[in-house]
Amino acid sequence: MPELEFHFDFLSPYGYFASQGVEALAARHDRLVDWHPMLLGITVMKVMGLKPLLETPLKGDYIRRDVARLARMLDLPLGRELERPPRSSLVPARAVCWAKHYAPHAVPELVHALYAALWRHGIDIDAPDDLTQVALPPSLDAGTLVDASKSKEAADLLRQSVENSVARGVFGSPTVLIDGEPFWGFDRLDQAERWLATGGW
Repeated sequence: MPELEFHFDFLSPYGYFASQGVEALAARHDRLVDWHPMLLGITVMKVMGLKPLLETPLKGDYIRRDVARLARMLDLPLGRELERPPRSSLVPARAVCWAKHYAPHAVPELVHALYAALWRHGIDIDAPDDLTQVALPPSLDAGTLVDASKSKEAADLLRQSVENSVARGVFGSPTVLIDGEPFWGFDRLDQAERWLATGGW
């Protein structure tokens, strides 16, 4: 079955919103989701040389309003104020990259659990031991995941995932790639759906 690539950073509330519907979008077109953690700190700040959205004059104020508005529209409670965004996404991203190699069946549920912890419940995941606060998939052993997230292997796997995203032209979260065609942003999911339905234009 062909895949739909979903590139995301756990720091991104828009990635959180998109993660709630991307599997249904893929399933409607007989696709599977390939989950690709990436790091906005690399793509936005290091590669593009830009400031984080919330630190950008005028745009930051708009983002605060837009995220709150979208959360209400989607009926997704936010347990975290944007004034206190997650400090880092390294640990959850490493956990997902490790799971893609060793427990691929658990990856979708793991992504949802980590996003829910960060954005619905406001739990900080700054260190591997913080993963024990997350409602992890039953098929994943918390101790194993904690140890894996501390490993050089997990760090290397995340580095490869980020490099892959950059090489594919991905700079923002979320980005959906359909057979190499990029759709950046939660507000492009409808366009991605039309692309899948029509074969593109």
